[in-house]
Amino acid sequence: MENGTYFYLMLFENIGYIRYAFFGSGFIIYCAIIFFNALIILAIVLERTLHQPMYILISCLAINSLFGTAAFFPRLLTDLLFDTHSVSRAACILQAIVIYSYASNENTILMLMAFDRYVAISKPLQYNNIMTPTMLSVLISIGWIYTMLCVGIAGILNARLTMCGNKLWKVYCHNWEIVKLSCANTIINNVFGFFILTTTVIMPLTFILYSYVKILIICRKTSIDFRRKAYQTCIPHIVILLNFSVALFCGITLSRVATLELPLVLSIILSLEFLIVPPILDPLVYGLNFPEIRKTIIWIVKACK
Repeated sequence: MENGTYFYLMLFENIGYIRYAFFGSGFIIYCAIIFFNALIILAIVLERTLHQPMYILISCLAINSLFGTAAFFPRLLTDLLFDTHSVSRAACILQAIVIYSYASNENTILMLMAFDRYVAISKPLQYNNIMTPTMLSVLISIGWIYTMLCVGIAGILNARLTMCGNKLWKVYCHNWEIVKLSCANTIINNVFGFFILTTTVIMPLTFILYSYVKILIICRKTSIDFRRKAYQTCIPHIVILLNFSVALFCGITLSRVATLELPLVLSIILSLEFLIVPPILDPLVYGLNFPEIRKTIIWIVKACK
């Protein structure tokens, strides 16, 4: 197979009329993701009191969710409606780059959230001097640029491979599945893939774990009222972190462990969890648990009526 040909997403083959049920479910889920995340972004942009590091990072999560799902759902819905499930190699690699960038950015933002909460709880008097708008902008920019650069390089390395197959047994274009179709030496791709995994997944999760352990130690030495307020702001972040970590772990495990024998439907659900559950759960958790966001959302809804 030449480098300029197409890949075929084989999981859409022979699914019959059930495709329309899947299309309806996918369309509703995607609309819900757009609506909830756009509402969170709008609330934080319109309300000046929410122009604080914690809320700005929450809006970054919402933007990232819209970014990642835009590369997945439109293509998925199109494939469910039509019999031709081919995608050009360039478009496939681009989809993989965006989806992997979304996952890496999510980890980076969650790491910055953990850092923000650690500074707020461990050094409350110096918080405003440390988490300045400039500092926050620099941290967010570095995180986004680094992940996009790493995943982009991985995409370029994949584009240079000579393919010996064109069938992808996935619902979306997947970096590792593309690499496995190559008949060339993929040692560079494998090493660089492990480097990306280490710097964008393992290291951020390690820092997050360290931050929350330190927060827990600090809270045990403080008053009950301070502890209650600290837990109130940290628990939503921890819920989001655990949800995304489990989803990401499922995706990585299913892509790398070939000997894992699971029913096809279960494998698809687990592989898609990180693209479906966090974009819906994140705005719901923050919208329901933070009174400031909730009040602004209620005001927006009433204003629309």
